[in-house]
Amino acid sequence: MGAARSSPGPGLMLPGLREVYAAFVREADALPALPGPLEAEVWTSARLGALESAAPHAQARRAALGDLITCLRAAATPGARAFLAALAAIGPVEGRRAAGRAAGGLGEVAAVPWEKSLGRVVPGQAWLVQEGPLDGDRLICEFRYEDAGTRGLHAVAVRLGHGDVPSEVVIVGDVPALMAAARQAMQAELCVVQPYDPAAVGQRLRAALNDAEPGGRGGSSPHRETGTEPLPEACYPAVALARHRAGLLP
Repeated sequence: MGAARSSPGPGLMLPGLREVYAAFVREADALPALPGPLEAEVWTSARLGALESAAPHAQARRAALGDLITCLRAAATPGARAFLAALAAIGPVEGRRAAGRAAGGLGEVAAVPWEKSLGRVVPGQAWLVQEGPLDGDRLICEFRYEDAGTRGLHAVAVRLGHGDVPSEVVIVGDVPALMAAARQAMQAELCVVQPYDPAAVGQRLRAALNDAEPGGRGGSSPHRETGTEPLPEACYPAVALARHRAGLLP
């Protein structure tokens, strides 16, 4: 009798990306060592951004997300469980339920201590920073984790250009330093900083981020079929987490 063949792995919708998913599973081994939920969410958002930036359209992005969830469930490692929990908390809405079920199916796998804190944040102060008519608006919204006080305080900062097209999306961990720098710039008359209605921030961010064209490589040329400006490449690592936070605003 011949030697038994090794299992090819779970069935996938996009089998050509099997090695990509395997790389993500290996990278997830680093998740349990991260100090808290924010670091894990930023890590997860960066991987989601890599998938989205490579996807030619939304359907391919959804297929890749489903495949990734399947591979993580099959891996059944502590890192895979943490990745699934993060996807269930802050990932694309269409994949959260499946990721949550997959994470729940790994009950015998060790959970990270911050698993239940993932995605459980409340909005705080919102700010509008205007540096000039050609620089657009920079929207900053603070968030903190429930029952954590100021620990884990962070902000989403999004720069919107003409037509509210995103040109910069970042997650800021040191909010006091960010606002101190903004106030110094205002004192030097380099910008205007003012409180902003969280509901207005939420409306603008959701419209700008949720409607962003997947698969864009940046630049100023809109897609021919949709007329939508492609999301700049540098925005992708933070966009998944920014979308989650925008969804929590009024």
